[in-house]
Amino acid sequence: QVQLVESGGGLVQAGGSLRLSCAASGTIFSPSTMGWVRQAPGKQRELVAQITSGSSTYDADSVKGRFTISRVSAKNTVYLQMNSLKPDDTADYYCNGVLWGTDYWGKGTLVTVSS
Repeated sequence: QVQLVESGGGLVQAGGSLRLSCAASGTIFSPSTMGWVRQAPGKQRELVAQITSGSSTYDADSVKGRFTISRVSAKNTVYLQMNSLKPDDTADYYCNGVLWGTDYWGKGTLVTVSS
């Protein structure tokens, strides 16, 4: 059973930084694509950032220049470094991984940015 477990969320003041981590377990294979999706109350789910096994990345316009996604494939772990956080970044952040065409999701970690 593949599991994704997020960590690193919390409360931070505007302008601050947080680093989210997501570790995949239950598989010896590395997900082809890993990423982060966020859901804020009353807002649509948004793909924040994504990284492939070849380290190609995608960043949403809303986080460009502030968030950086990276991964350590040997550890089946993906990171999201979030700098210059804004109150609008407040959301539940979910880790996603695609392995053999199947989507896997973590349970989410809450990021709260106070003004």
